[in-house]
Amino acid sequence: MPINECIVSAPGKAILHGEHAVVHGKVALAVSLNLRTYLRLEPNSAGKVCINLPNIHTFLSWDVTSLQSLQPDRTADPKNAKELDTDLVSRLRGFIGVTDGNTDTSTMAVLAFLYIYLSVFTESGGLPGATVWVWSELPTGAGLGSSAAFSVCLAAASLRARGAVTCPLGDRDQTARWSEEEMELINAWAFLGEKIIHGNPSGVDNAVSTWGGILRYHAGKITPLSRVPMLRILLTNTKVPRSTKVLVAGVKDKINKFPSIMNPVLESIDAVSSTCQLTLTEMASDPTPEHYSVLEELMDINQHHLNVIGVGHPSLDALCRTTLAQGLHSKLTGAGGGGCGITLLRPDTDCSVIRHTVEELRGRGYECWETSIGAPGLLQHAPSSLGGEVQRVLNGH
Repeated sequence: MPINECIVSAPGKAILHGEHAVVHGKVALAVSLNLRTYLRLEPNSAGKVCINLPNIHTFLSWDVTSLQSLQPDRTADPKNAKELDTDLVSRLRGFIGVTDGNTDTSTMAVLAFLYIYLSVFTESGGLPGATVWVWSELPTGAGLGSSAAFSVCLAAASLRARGAVTCPLGDRDQTARWSEEEMELINAWAFLGEKIIHGNPSGVDNAVSTWGGILRYHAGKITPLSRVPMLRILLTNTKVPRSTKVLVAGVKDKINKFPSIMNPVLESIDAVSSTCQLTLTEMASDPTPEHYSVLEELMDINQHHLNVIGVGHPSLDALCRTTLAQGLHSKLTGAGGGGCGITLLRPDTDCSVIRHTVEELRGRGYECWETSIGAPGLLQHAPSSLGGEVQRVLNGH
């Protein structure tokens, strides 16, 4: 069957407030990060399925015939992303030679790609050849939702190629979004990709990447905030490796050891998330300097709380000190114990202040990006809407 060429992008994610507390039934605010993953899918007339992931030096191709034998036997409806087909996952693991303990980025990305592509095209009159190029501005393994952005792009492009979702892009559009109903379908397929990569994900990362903006997550329920401002931030990766599992277990131990001390801290983190949500809602219509002062104070308070529950790290303390010396406020985002931090920038923050801060942080060996949160979610692109580097990579140059 002929397939539709498609170029899409999806944002990463950061946690604004509520990390760790969310595990204990409190509110978390997850925000889209305007560092994006771009994907281009085009027909391949040579009877091959190719995936190119230059960020992680992975370039693979297979004959369509060798993949067809792996497709699910059942008649599948691409408009219905049900539970993960574990039989297909194990066939694919065998096909690409994955051992049980192997969870490196490249292997998991290829597994998710093959699963989504083969499943979406089941019973479509033969598996079509396709070439996929992916380029990401997101670092992998930093807790910034790079795998979710990849899964969302993959799901959207595969469903579009199959004709299971429409083409929202008009003749004169540079970018366009799908309808709510189609976004639900894309998100459901992306969630299956996330399950392959992470085992038991919450669904927050792919939801943020699909819808963008800011999402409230509480006790398994995900609610997008209807109107939110875009906020400028500095995102810093301390490059200090950490184990989320170990950090989460450490917090649990502390709560069990000192319940009367720790539970009020979790309640306070919950209140920080709720106060922040209220402030962001007010800012959507009329942002004032006072709103920014509130956001800065909330970041300071929450960072102290996160140190109290045991997920701080000297590298994050150094980030907070360095930015505060320039009048900027920071907190860790995600698991803590190293990893990443976010720094709020006001609309009138001087360029020289930002430049000086970035230089100092890079001098410490950290990676730094000036970006924004609350950015648009999944987009389809006209080729002309892409910047030079992205366009070059997606064209295979």
